[in-house]
Amino acid sequence: MLHATIKNDMKAALKAREELRLTTLRGILSAITNELVTKRKKPDEVLDDDSVLQVIKRAVKQRKDSIEQFEKGGRDDLAQKEKEELVVLEGYLPAQATREDVDAAVDAVLAELGTVEPGKSGVVVGLVMKKLAGNADGSLVKEVVAAKLN
Repeated sequence: MLHATIKNDMKAALKAREELRLTTLRGILSAITNELVTKRKKPDEVLDDDSVLQVIKRAVKQRKDSIEQFEKGGRDDLAQKEKEELVVLEGYLPAQATREDVDAAVDAVLAELGTVEPGKSGVVVGLVMKKLAGNADGSLVKEVVAAKLN
């Protein structure tokens, strides 16, 4: 299970004195514990893989947003730390869909729907994300859909 893997990786990072990896994994384990409590389970129970992946995806999205904000604010030192944490977190996610995969999925959804107005791109993005089982970057999907509808 992914939850147990993260716990074991945290112990290994502690022994290897990998400070960044350790703090990142501690943060994720804390978020997993919060998710357990939200689901009315005991904090020492094990969370299923799908829920752990949701927690990690949220953390990845937060890191990407933070990187963008830090770079806008000229805080490259903080942006670099977030990028390093992002690399650690992405190691636990399944492989993301490539641009070609997203193109093919968008084409398939557009073929199913027929003619779509540019204002309805959100519907197309949602269907494509569902088709790719969430294994695609939402901003990439949005970009490809916008390009195809315009």
